[in-house]
Amino acid sequence: MATSTMRVAAGVLLVVSALATLARAEDPYLFFEWKVTYGTRSLLGVPQKVILINGEFPGPRINCSSNNNIVVNVFNQLDHPLLFTWNGMQHRKNSWMDGMPGTQCPIAPNTNFTYKWQPKDQIGSFFYFPSIGMQRAAGGYGAISVVSRLLIPVPFDQPPPESDHAVLIGDWYTKDHEVLARQLDAGKSVGRPAGVLINGKGGKDLEAAAPMLTFEAGKTYRLRVCNTGIKASLNFRIQGHDMKLVELEGSHTLQDVYDSLDVHVGHCLSVLVDADQAPGDYYMVASTRFIHDAKSASAAPRRRPT
Repeated sequence: MATSTMRVAAGVLLVVSALATLARAEDPYLFFEWKVTYGTRSLLGVPQKVILINGEFPGPRINCSSNNNIVVNVFNQLDHPLLFTWNGMQHRKNSWMDGMPGTQCPIAPNTNFTYKWQPKDQIGSFFYFPSIGMQRAAGGYGAISVVSRLLIPVPFDQPPPESDHAVLIGDWYTKDHEVLARQLDAGKSVGRPAGVLINGKGGKDLEAAAPMLTFEAGKTYRLRVCNTGIKASLNFRIQGHDMKLVELEGSHTLQDVYDSLDVHVGHCLSVLVDADQAPGDYYMVASTRFIHDAKSASAAPRRRPT
């Protein structure tokens, strides 16, 4: 009898130990280190001050899965305070990581701050940007892509990671962001944008550039399109290609097919595009909506034979 009791007790201890191990288990951590600086770029043919992350504009893309732990150590090497906000992330139970003035103290020049947050059960396409004043008009933004965990079904055939691309479109001003901020403070409009960027390129840069994306015949690609601008709604389209809308603002959709889509400021969506046309260069276009003297940018995704 005593032996039987000891065996039961040992079994209980093993179960408790296993449960304790599960309780301590954490979701994967993704670590990023960003050095935020100013740099001079001629995005629309005019040299101007642009906010760079690790020397890049747009900034690095954050690729993660639901419930991943995101850790971003931001070193502010600007001469102004800085905050980053994660547009579309809900930050349930940790709103102090939202990075908006009023919920977080700014990161002072020549100091650093570490953001720690989870997308939790969110999925979809989002972006981050600097949130103080008009710094967003100087760049410093980048894409966030959140995919479902492997055990959670997705209502469409999801392309592999190498066929998943971020396309950041937005209006752009050649005025310094501090000048734009002073205009708003004085009760004046920022006026019409000088042009439109696609993934940080615009105007002659796009016309002379190598293809922005390369598609292989017979494959399907996911494009995560976000309007990172400050004023203008944009119409997005790809020459000769239909787009199947599969996600909007972090929610799956009915998967209707469109030849163009309006993307409003701050909004993101995902489309599936089939490489089903003859090999060649096709223009990817973003043009302003509801603005006189419309602006546009175009980039060429190239389709190559298999």
